[in-house]
Amino acid sequence: MSTARLVRHSLKAMGRSKLRSGFMMLGSLVGVAALTLVVSVGEGAERKLLATVRQLFGGSSILVFSGGGRLMGGPRAGASRLTLDDVEALARELPGIEAWDPQQSSTEPVRYGGASDTARILGQSERSEQVWGRGVSRGEFFDAAAVAGSARVALVGETVVRELFGDEDPLGAEILIGSVRFRVIGILEPFGTDVHGMDRDDEVVVPISTAMRRLLNVDTIRAAKLQVADPAAVEETAREVRRLLRERHAIPSGRPDDFSLITSAQVQKMVARVQRVLFLFLPLVAGISLLAGGVVAASLMLASVSQRVGEIGLRRAVGARPGDIHLQFLLETAVTTLGGGLAGLVVGSIGAQLVANRMGLEGILSWKAILLGIAAAAVTGLLAGVAPARRAARLQPAEALR
Repeated sequence: MSTARLVRHSLKAMGRSKLRSGFMMLGSLVGVAALTLVVSVGEGAERKLLATVRQLFGGSSILVFSGGGRLMGGPRAGASRLTLDDVEALARELPGIEAWDPQQSSTEPVRYGGASDTARILGQSERSEQVWGRGVSRGEFFDAAAVAGSARVALVGETVVRELFGDEDPLGAEILIGSVRFRVIGILEPFGTDVHGMDRDDEVVVPISTAMRRLLNVDTIRAAKLQVADPAAVEETAREVRRLLRERHAIPSGRPDDFSLITSAQVQKMVARVQRVLFLFLPLVAGISLLAGGVVAASLMLASVSQRVGEIGLRRAVGARPGDIHLQFLLETAVTTLGGGLAGLVVGSIGAQLVANRMGLEGILSWKAILLGIAAAAVTGLLAGVAPARRAARLQPAEALR
């Protein structure tokens, strides 16, 4: 029997059993959709994670947090004892530190005219552009004189611009942060969301002195970033930073630090753990669902063989060879699961794009995910069809026609 005729016969058989074919396609659809979603979102999340890490750390940075907090605060973040004098002393006594920037932060209402927004306010120094790697796309960054004089100038993110100004040019405009008036002198470079899902464009950066004295009325800082000249000396410098801060804060031996440090080496370990989750465990879970779909397809095809014993016997009696029967059932299973897999690619891609829009990820559709999904659907279909096809091919005409 010709292959074309076998294909036509297989398609007709699938059309006669729409419910069975639908369930087989559904199992493949769910598995491939999950696989496509996980791989695409995982790659997008990895790119975002690496971009955030590069901005925060580069290759030779140390982050110092007050109160034992972590990247965005922590369980003892309120017990702040870290000061500008502390960071200045570190930079003065440790020659390996080539640049540094303090940071204070809060969330405040920001208003302009009748529009308002609740934005994250960051107090930083004139070195922020160099240390954190984020400058302005328009306007100018504030300078050392603005920091020394606690100037009421502000740099606003794109989200703040959109919420407060719409199509109006914000440069030179005056905004209210809390009850303090600031003049906008620059627009921050776009960033998008960070790994925590926070919109980093919904931020306003002001001089650290202004934030501490005029907005928050505090004499401590939340964090500081130290840039080390020699990447190989980061861990050694971090140990010295810990020693000096414990001395300055008069922390006796055996008592925990009232600050925390994160180095680029520690972050690389954290990133490696996240990558293992993104590209090993999550695809494994999606693969299990695809395997379950294959088991369902195999079970349904085995049941189909039992129901179509008479048809198989008749075809054998009029000259069909065991190989023809084997190929027919293999084709039916493969075509059904591959069709479900292609539908799963569409569903998974749409789902991945929705997740990407919510998380602010870019370039979410992955060719790797598409090829992996098609290959997985094809392999699953072929494997699921092997046992039913062999069973159908082994039926003898005389036994099948009884």
